[in-house]
This record gives sequence, structure tokens and C-alpha cells, in this order.
Amino acid sequence: MICGLLGRKLGHSYSPQIHRELGSYEYRIFEKEPEELEDFVRNGTYAGLNVTIPYKKDVIPFLDELSPAAKKMGSVNTIIRREDGSLFGHNTDYYGFTSLVHHSGISVSGKKVLVLGSGGTSNTAVKALEDLGAAVVIISRSGQNHYGNLYLHEDASVIVNTTPVGMYPNTGMAPLNLKDFPRLEGVLDVIYNPARTQLLLDAEVLGLPHENGLWMLVAQAKEAAECFTGKKISDQEITRIHRKLSRQMENIILIGMPGCGKTTIGSLLAKKLGRELVDLDSQIVQSAGKTIPDIFSQEGEAGFRDWESRILAQYGKQSGLILSTGGGCVTQPRNYPLLHQNGTIFWLQRELSLLPTDGRPLSQQNRLEDLYKARKNLYKSFADYVVDNNTPPEKTAAEIIGLWEAEK
Repeated sequence: MICGLLGRKLGHSYSPQIHRELGSYEYRIFEKEPEELEDFVRNGTYAGLNVTIPYKKDVIPFLDELSPAAKKMGSVNTIIRREDGSLFGHNTDYYGFTSLVHHSGISVSGKKVLVLGSGGTSNTAVKALEDLGAAVVIISRSGQNHYGNLYLHEDASVIVNTTPVGMYPNTGMAPLNLKDFPRLEGVLDVIYNPARTQLLLDAEVLGLPHENGLWMLVAQAKEAAECFTGKKISDQEITRIHRKLSRQMENIILIGMPGCGKTTIGSLLAKKLGRELVDLDSQIVQSAGKTIPDIFSQEGEAGFRDWESRILAQYGKQSGLILSTGGGCVTQPRNYPLLHQNGTIFWLQRELSLLPTDGRPLSQQNRLEDLYKARKNLYKSFADYVVDNNTPPEKTAAEIIGLWEAEK
């Protein structure tokens, strides 16, 4: 049985991997131009399709029947070719978004919910939220409720982002300021790459419950797989696949004093997990075309920190890496969201007497005790976990893997 994902420019998609986890059918990517759409939908060799932008509405005229959910949404993201050749259209995004709301634990019943965006995903979210008892207000760039009059809705309890603002590769942006909503109780963002958009990072700072869209992606795929195979799939599969993808996508980030063993531990982690190790200081040297001591002598520490933040921004938004940072990256608050957007951060601690100073300008210019005292609380504020690296490296690497896997 051949199934697949239909779209125009699909790039990298997690759908094939998710569907390999859900069933034994073959799952392909079908990129089609608008003029190819009708012939492919009507005559293509497939048993089932998922449909993504920009074709969720365009495929409807070519279908023989729509499910109640598809009629309600006015869009189709799943097509089944029946045994008699007729085409049945369904929408699993509704189920996926509803499942996300339940999984997040954020209560929407009787609450005022702002939905940011007015596209297809917004329409799905609005219908699902209304069915869950929410009082929904759509915020768009134009119309009665827009970003220029958000003050009218400062009493909102929940905010749901369905826009692409903050999505990879254009990370670090948020569609609005959460501090303008003093009664806010939770935030959902349908974006799943990065794991923490700027909007979700802001929610985290405010101590608000929040969740990205990865659960929705997996949940809607589960219902689609049930349509393809005609077999019920346990909801536990959503949990399992979500956990697996979360680990796969997230970076492991090592911070700590200069010479504390980040590169050594990072190399072990890369080998054990089959990941790429990126030594961020080495990337700074490569990009600047000069050594770190030369950068310090020619551009000062401020110049070096600018180089550092640029490199962190480049690699922090990527997925599935082991990142070994420079010892002073924590001195710049701007670096925390760059690292945390897609990563779990581990602080490696090692006895100061064991730290080398060769080739490390700040370690040579300052007593290590003074440097550590100045940075201790900064490391603590960045770290998700603290790991003792006074033990054999293999033991340290194993502890990090254990903590990381348990988290997911």
C-alpha cells in the first residue's frame, strides 16, 4: 500500500518518519505544481494521502465525499481511495489540535482565547476551541481585531499562535508581548521547530503552562494512519512517537568553566548517540579567521562576545546536535534563548585546580577562583541539569544521557 504527503514545496518533513512508526505501508513525498494537482489526485497511484499547504482546500472539488469534520473545517488534509476508486476526504487536524489542548493541560472551557492568524490552521483551532467551550477571538493583520488593538483583549486567558512567526529558520521573534496580558493562564504554539519559539520562551519566563505543536503533528498523523489502514491505533503511540521525535530534534548543550571537559564529554556523547559535535569556539575561530587570543587582542572581549552570539544563533536553532560552548557564553543574557530554543543545557562542574589555562585569555588574566565566583550563578541560571565531571568521562557522558532520556 502506497500513501504519502501531497504539497507543493515540502522540503524536510517528519511525516514519513512518523508514518513509518505508525504502520507498515510505504509513505512517499509528492511535490506537485497546481497544474498537476487534479490529475494526480484523481489518477495517482496511492491508497491514501495527507495534504498540506497550499492544497487543503484546492483538492476538495476532486473528491467524491467529505467527512463531517472536513465539511466543518472547509479543508481536507487526508484523502482515502476506496476500493471502488472513489475519493473520500477527511480532516485530522481537528483531532490533532484537540488532542494538543488536552495534552497541554491548559483549560479553555469558559475562557477567552486569542487565536493569532487567520489561515487554515487558525480555522481548525477556532472550531476545536469553540467545541471545547472557549470564547474565541481571532487576531489577524487586518479586520476588526488586529495587532494594533490588542489592548482590547488584555483579559485573555489563553493565547494560541497559528502564524509562522518564530518558525525555523527565522527564530527569535514573537507575534506579541505576553506581558500585555496580565490574566494569561497558558500559551500554545502550533510551531514545533524550534521546540521553544520566542513566544514559548517568553511564556516560560512568566511561569505559564505552554506547549509547541509537535504533539498535534503526531496526533493528526495517528488518525490519518487509522484512515489508511482501517485499524485502530492506541493513543499510547502518540506519546511514544512524540517522545522519540522530541529527543531526536533537541540539542544537547554543554556549558561550564574553560577547560572543564566540554569537548571531551561532547565527543563521547556524539559517538554514543550518533550525533554531530559542534565545538562553538572552533566555529568562532573558523568564521573570524583568527585565533581566540587574536580576537581578544584586536577586538577586545566585546568583539569576541559578538562573534560568539552570532555563532550560537547559527547553531542553536539547528536540531539534533551536541554543542560544546565557550566558558563565558553565560555572561551574555542574549545567549540563553539562542541555546534553550532547541536544547537541554548541562553544566559540567570540575575542580578548579584541574582546569588548564593555556590559550584562554580570560583564564590567564583572572584568578580562576574569581572567574568562577563571577560566573557561578550565571551557569546555574542557564542550566537544566548540573553534572559532576570529576569522575571518569565515560561515567559523566552516561549520566548526561540518562538525564536527557528521562526528561523526554
